[in-house]
Order: sequence, then C-alpha cells, then structure tokens
Amino acid sequence: MIVARDLNIRIANHALLRDLNFAIGDGEFVAILGPNGVGKTTLLRALCGLHREITGQIDVGARPLAQYSPAERARAIAYVASDELMLEMLSVRDVVANGRFAHHRWYEWRETAEDERAVTAALAAVGMLDFSDRLFTTLSSGERQRCWLALALAQEAQLLLLDEPTSHLDVHVAHDVLQLLSRQRSAGKAIVCVLHEINEALEFADRIFVLGDGALLSACTARDLVQTN
Repeated sequence: MIVARDLNIRIANHALLRDLNFAIGDGEFVAILGPNGVGKTTLLRALCGLHREITGQIDVGARPLAQYSPAERARAIAYVASDELMLEMLSVRDVVANGRFAHHRWYEWRETAEDERAVTAALAAVGMLDFSDRLFTTLSSGERQRCWLALALAQEAQLLLLDEPTSHLDVHVAHDVLQLLSRQRSAGKAIVCVLHEINEALEFADRIFVLGDGALLSACTARDLVQTN
C-alpha cells in the first residue's frame, strides 16, 4: 500500500530523519512511537505529500506519490492532524461531508447520492449518526475525535494517517477511538498512527515503528518489541 525507499526528511535545511526504508500493507495497523521532536508528525506529513523537503521515494499503491495530483492524493490518503480546529457554526454532518470534496471538482460541488451514502456510513461507523445536526463546537473532546475520524472515513481512502488521535482523551475514550480505527483493517485500509502511550500500541498495532536519533530504530511486531526489551 505504501512504501518508503531511502527516504530522507529535512526541515528548515536540518536533517531530521534519514535512510528510512519500510513497507506498510493493506489491512495493517502501524503505530509510530518516539520522543517529542524526533519527527513523527513530519514523517506523517511527508507520507501524505504535505512535507516536501525530502529525498528518496514514497510509493502509494503502484505509483510514486510525487506523480499524484492533489485530488488523487486526497482520494488515496486521509490525514487527521493533531491540531484542534474549532469549526464555528458547522454541524457534525457538515464537517464530515468535507471528506467528500476529494471526489468533486472544486468548482462544481453538489452533494450526490453517493456522498450522502458515504457520509451516513462514516457517521454510523463511529457511532455519531445521532449527532449529525449538533454543532461541532458543542462536542466533547472524544466526540470531536470521532467526528474527525468520520471525516477521514468519508473520504473512502485506503490509507489513514493519524497524528495522536488519543491525545487529551481519557483512557476509556482513547480505547474506543483505537477500537474504531482497528476495525477499519477488515475493510483493507492501512492505518498509520502516531501514539504516545506504548500500551495503546502494544494492544492495537500489528507493528510498531520506533523513531530516534534521526532514524527508524525498530519496525517490529508488538510481541517482538516486548521480547527485545
């Protein structure tokens, strides 16, 4: 699904990550761990084409990411950032419907029956169908995170990239969010998720990538990571 070959990432002309080589398959859940400032968020942004200070190659599907148009990237990759956006006067349904823009030309947006189906299915998948008419600003932190996940699902992309989706959530809500993500594997979606809690990664991830010292230090299963340490 996504392959990195000899990937080097810079930020402001500073070498951040070097010589990354990995492949993530369809239906696989990969957690990324590492200390603050090591480049976890920047790696996610590079994998979806938002960070351009790179050398090497990223392939999504059978094509280099550099050959994708912005619209093609949006149809292939859903990225949920860690930034907390406050969307004034938008309903939950309106927020989730933004995920469908990738399937339209910007100048001829009109919601279709397929959009309606995708948005409704995404809301149902995260248990937010009854919240459709609620204002986004009235939601709790956990409800907002589920709303962002629904937006990503409405894109119907095969690759989901999520930056700290459980931050600022209590243990039970965080567990629910990760369960929702985990269920997407059955649809063949690849999930790459930056996490801070190693216990979350051990419970939900198929493999765990550990970043440190400007490199990918480990890319192994949860069981192998526990045995190694």
